[in-house]
Amino acid sequence: MKERYKLPCNIAQTLNLVGDRWTLLVIHEILIGHTTFNEIKKNLKGLSPNLLSDRLKFLEEAGLVQSTIYSEHPPRYEYRLTQSGKDLEDVFHALIIWGRNHLDKCYKKLVHTCDTEVQLQYYCPACDKVVSKDEIRAVELSDADSDSAPTSASTSDSATLATTEE
Repeated sequence: MKERYKLPCNIAQTLNLVGDRWTLLVIHEILIGHTTFNEIKKNLKGLSPNLLSDRLKFLEEAGLVQSTIYSEHPPRYEYRLTQSGKDLEDVFHALIIWGRNHLDKCYKKLVHTCDTEVQLQYYCPACDKVVSKDEIRAVELSDADSDSAPTSASTSDSATLATTEE
């Protein structure tokens, strides 16, 4: 896939990876356990086999998906998300919550194990507290910052996403 956005922006560069039609839906299918080509194809009605094959190949090249062969004749593959792909789960959760709040017809909601709907909140590990949207901002990274991306378990002073009950 070609690079559509040549902007120095995390959102634009992320869309270069997952913003093409069907791509997020393919990732989501793998995330929820549909890991073979036929399972993904069956659950994404309207997605052609050629396009699915193209998306899976691109996602593998991008480091979001890895494949392992489970049948030699004919060759059949199972697809798993890499850690980078699994880290998109929070994005899917945010989209489910956004849809619940803004779509005319909503299909899912995100609930805690007690069946209470959850909401997104931001947590600052340096302050050890939940912070409001008014207290956070996106800032440009310095060259030194951009060389070392935080991990999911990072204890840097940047805010991280957390879900909590309403």
